[in-house]
Amino acid sequence: MASFNKVILMGNLVADPELKQTPNGIPVTTFRIAVGRRFAKPGDAQQADFFDIVCWRQTAEFVTRYFSKGKPILVCGSLQTRSWVDANNNKRYTTEIVADEVTFVERKSGDSVPREGGAAELPNYSSPGESTFEDLSADDELPF
Repeated sequence: MASFNKVILMGNLVADPELKQTPNGIPVTTFRIAVGRRFAKPGDAQQADFFDIVCWRQTAEFVTRYFSKGKPILVCGSLQTRSWVDANNNKRYTTEIVADEVTFVERKSGDSVPREGGAAELPNYSSPGESTFEDLSADDELPF
């Protein structure tokens, strides 16, 4: 049976991520992001869901270097559950996103260009009315 496990989230960090190391020296960080729900009832405040994220190796180092509390972030990864026994001998469970990729949502200057849905819009590098394509008159002039 085939399976598919892909999660894509865009939200804001709830706290500063902290870089840690496993006993084998592998960098790891965990952090939580708040993701606003798309719809709210009229008169109600917008609701948010909170997700725990885990990053390993270079991704963990990247996140701890460039992201801090309140900053927007885009996370792509997979959903994972795990369990353990705590100090009181209780079985505990958690569900988290293991990030494969993370990226900025804002421009470097910190100014984002809002777009419907809250995502930052990519800049448009072509002038209005200016075509970036070259018209070719015959099939024998195709570059491939």
